[in-house]
Amino acid sequence: MAIPREIIDRFKPLPDDHMRRLLTPPTGPVRMVLDTDAANEIDDQFALAWALLSPGQIEVEGVTAEPYSFQHLRPGLLQAHEIMKEGGAKTPEEHAIVGTYRGWVEGLIDQERHPAEVEFVPPDEGEQRSYDEILRVYDKLNIDPGGKVFHGSPSYLTSLDQPIRSPAAEFIIERALAPSDRPLYVSAIGCVTNIASALLMAPEIIDNMVVLWTSGYPSRSHRNNLPSLNLVQDKLASQLLFESGVAHVYLPGFHIGAQLTISLPEMEKWVRGKGAIGDYLYHLYTNNPIHHQRGITGIEWRTWIVWDIINIAWLINPDWVPTDILPAPVLADDLTWQHPEGRHAMREAYDINRDAIYRDFYLKLEKAP
Repeated sequence: MAIPREIIDRFKPLPDDHMRRLLTPPTGPVRMVLDTDAANEIDDQFALAWALLSPGQIEVEGVTAEPYSFQHLRPGLLQAHEIMKEGGAKTPEEHAIVGTYRGWVEGLIDQERHPAEVEFVPPDEGEQRSYDEILRVYDKLNIDPGGKVFHGSPSYLTSLDQPIRSPAAEFIIERALAPSDRPLYVSAIGCVTNIASALLMAPEIIDNMVVLWTSGYPSRSHRNNLPSLNLVQDKLASQLLFESGVAHVYLPGFHIGAQLTISLPEMEKWVRGKGAIGDYLYHLYTNNPIHHQRGITGIEWRTWIVWDIINIAWLINPDWVPTDILPAPVLADDLTWQHPEGRHAMREAYDINRDAIYRDFYLKLEKAP
């Protein structure tokens, strides 16, 4: 097992009836902390805006910034470019590398850019950019953040004996321990470094906290979770989430959240012109940093996945993201799912109502300042 037994033993297992209560889908306004890598592309901004436009259903108690970085992709990108330049793959390993990065390399070549020119910010800069982006969304909505936005970890976990103390982790602990007859939902739409650090610093927070997280493949899939940025950046934090016994609503990105596509004509009809936030979201859609990073062109005929609104959708109306209760898997060191006996329960999405989700989002944008 990837997580040492002495770490797991710090967490007191929740009784089955208590776990079931925490995993019961909400029926009224929920207390939520949004934990986000808001600047890594454009979906986090949609999620934050929708949450802030839904005060009757979601009480946003705070927003915490996560680090992010694509630096782990740089070696593979450069290697694939070199292989393709030298005439193509010759070994199974080279075929695998080229298969992963071919489209990216070709897109950059079409734009006469060398892969070495692609910017890959380090995690601490990613966290700062995320923090700044959270404040920008508040500003576009003309909402005073009022001390509700917190810096998160500047790096990823390197040891489970050394949680990273940050304003974000401390805030999560404070809100989870605040007296309330309602659980705190920590909605994770990035890596889970802040959440893992909070769990390690104060294991007792699992008593009244539910973590929603969108990341990799369904837990019964045989596929490797390496493509999931949220999951792969901080492997230790990801593994701890499944080992701590915290109530967890797992929302697979592949291929549940992946159905949340939106097109340029939809953005023009339903988002652009809907207040300052609508215009900003439209700007992000038409100036997507991932398009620049990956050499993607032709946005007039493409759609884009707004993955992270799946978390907000489940909190507003759990029927839009149907879920089952399943035994929690183990995330192995090779990033595959394992299924030993005797695991605690978690809730996992198996479907999504894409049209109902976007309809609610569009109706709320109509009322944006």
